[in-house]
Amino acid sequence: MIAMQYSLALADDHAMARIDRRIADKGPQFDGYPQLHMKAWLTARRQPELQGSVNLYAPFYLWASPQGQTDFLASPAFATLCRDLGRPAVQTWLPWHTELAPGLAQARHASRSITAIAADADLAALRAQAAVEARAAMARGALAVVTGFDPAGWTQLRVQLWKQAPAVQDPAAQVYAVGHVSLPTA
Repeated sequence: MIAMQYSLALADDHAMARIDRRIADKGPQFDGYPQLHMKAWLTARRQPELQGSVNLYAPFYLWASPQGQTDFLASPAFATLCRDLGRPAVQTWLPWHTELAPGLAQARHASRSITAIAADADLAALRAQAAVEARAAMARGALAVVTGFDPAGWTQLRVQLWKQAPAVQDPAAQVYAVGHVSLPTA
């Protein structure tokens, strides 16, 4: 498996309703997409009271294999995104632990945190702790938790999806609205 996200910062006056329409139109087309375990169609709105907040379109993907990811990045769908919004930098992580609940399609909120991994960190212990934290989040009602790491930048990823707005513990976490969740078809 491989986790992937790109985040497109949009102008303060960008008509976010256009992004919502894009998600409504294209989201269902990705249900059953080859090798896609999950795509959470994420957005964030600029909040003038929060310094540094911006309009974002930032879908998060969980691929069955790197081949699924590379096939998508070479696809007409990704070419259309690049034409319409610009070619984004794509971040990837190797999943450590993934939990997906049966009601995942009902997710409406998400959070993502990326933290640095210390040079002397015990990766096995971090991975084990990520699994414990993921199970705890699921017990509190999370519909999905994906944790992983990027060995190029030595960062740890935590993405959580919720039906109700979560109480985010990490003040540096990015909070999103979920417009659609694309899943494999039965």
